[in-house]
Amino acid sequence: MSEVKRIATREGYGEALVELGREHDDLYVLDADLAAATKTGVFKKAFPERHIDCGIAEANMTGIAAGLSTCCIVPFISSFAMFAAGRAFEQVRNSIGYPHLNVKIGATHAGISVGEDGASHQCNEDMALMRSIPGMVVICPSDVIETKAAVRAAYEYEGPVYLRFGRYGVPVINTDPEYKFEMGKGVTLREGTDITIIATGLCVAEALGAAERLAADGVSVRVINIHTIKPLDEDLIVKAAKETKMIFTAEEHSVIGGLGSAVCECLAEKQPAKVVRIGMKDRFGESGPAAELIHKYGLDADGICATVKEHL
Repeated sequence: MSEVKRIATREGYGEALVELGREHDDLYVLDADLAAATKTGVFKKAFPERHIDCGIAEANMTGIAAGLSTCCIVPFISSFAMFAAGRAFEQVRNSIGYPHLNVKIGATHAGISVGEDGASHQCNEDMALMRSIPGMVVICPSDVIETKAAVRAAYEYEGPVYLRFGRYGVPVINTDPEYKFEMGKGVTLREGTDITIIATGLCVAEALGAAERLAADGVSVRVINIHTIKPLDEDLIVKAAKETKMIFTAEEHSVIGGLGSAVCECLAEKQPAKVVRIGMKDRFGESGPAAELIHKYGLDADGICATVKEHL
């Protein structure tokens, strides 16, 4: 995977906003004094009259976006996941979720791959928070190509959407000309008959790498990319549980409340199966280089491969 081009999904977020901004005059971008980091600065440069810097006041920014959405505007609010989902949770719930307003939340710097910024900024709980809000769509794209498609799908969708992006460069894997993003529909990237690895975000590329290594040991691995955590593609997950012996989930997020929880909830009701959740356990992150943290917590191909072997 080291030879594959790596681009942070936050880069795709900024580029997608500019592309959509050229097509739609009703798209506005709000930022909390982080335009350089969230990559919305490119939108600000292209459309300064439609970019609003709200300062370091995420809760206020959320309220402003809610108001704008009632005036035929489609606002994208942008900040780090820790602040967009964490600090502004009450406003997202009550001002966007409850009235089901057409606001999109672009949350960058999610997960431990934030790196040296440390535990205070490494939000591993955001998907759990956003999943709990009724009617909120939750998307975590696997690469820059999927990011651009997801941002476009979010614009076209009528209702609140939470988009999760990373700081760390990830491999570009969705290069198939037939690739198509469909909200709420997972993608089978590799067929297999022994086990299934269901992954999201940066763990998708790592799951593919783990599948290659396991294949060398005679283990046939199916890899599924679940870019939309909510609504979940339950049919695809149930099918995998029926056709393979065990399910593994992989995410750069807490195993509590994220992809792993969503898969377990689905299978407990519809197709009981053995599920092993790979992700951050019940703990906070720590400061360090992103690649080293991902490796330490078993979220890279090495870690996923080791966990699978342990349970087989």
